[in-house]
Amino acid sequence: MLNPVVRRLDFGYFVRPAEETSTNSPRVEPCLGYTVEHAEGLLLMDTGMGSDPEVDAHYRPHRHSLAAALAHVGHQLSDVRLVVNCHLHFDHCGGNPDLPDRPIFTQRQELAAARTAGYTLPELIDRPGLLYQELDGEAEIMPGVLVVPTPGHTPGHQSLVVRREDGTVIVLAGQSHDTATDYGADALAWRAARERHPPPLPVTTGWIDRLQQFDPARVVFAHDNAVWEP
Repeated sequence: MLNPVVRRLDFGYFVRPAEETSTNSPRVEPCLGYTVEHAEGLLLMDTGMGSDPEVDAHYRPHRHSLAAALAHVGHQLSDVRLVVNCHLHFDHCGGNPDLPDRPIFTQRQELAAARTAGYTLPELIDRPGLLYQELDGEAEIMPGVLVVPTPGHTPGHQSLVVRREDGTVIVLAGQSHDTATDYGADALAWRAARERHPPPLPVTTGWIDRLQQFDPARVVFAHDNAVWEP
């Protein structure tokens, strides 16, 4: 039976400095990942925060390790069969080095960007034993589990679409949007355009149309505990 279960992982939190927020005040943000318990094995979406003195001074993170986050939902590192990173910034691939010889699905252009200076923590990217599966667009990586490019935050950002046997769809949207509210605003603008509401209307990305065509029952995010539902 194909009935995958999605569970949230708590990797801790960090403090976004005032100069990086729209409120001119620091903001504490969660760092979240997700497991997909599938008949063909355990899939992991994002692996937590990497560590570096400069990064730690800037973001002041409070970390939960990948092993600890998995244990909280009843799993261990050896259970993980496949890995998907929504993108390769330090706060999404920090646990990748703990998962050698497991396929790590990433868009080809994202991996290329991650290998340029200043993009991420390089020691997280090319650690011996890491096994990348480079994608050029959409790909079904397990039955009913589809990687969909959602560029914007980074050129190679991607989301994960999980379809359950009853047709219910859950989208793991990573950092395609910072918050569920931001996603909801774009989804509503998409709806207004489809219903031919008179302009002017906000401009939305093409991939919002792609995600909404799946008719998701819920959309979850990397840096927001809130969930979008139609």
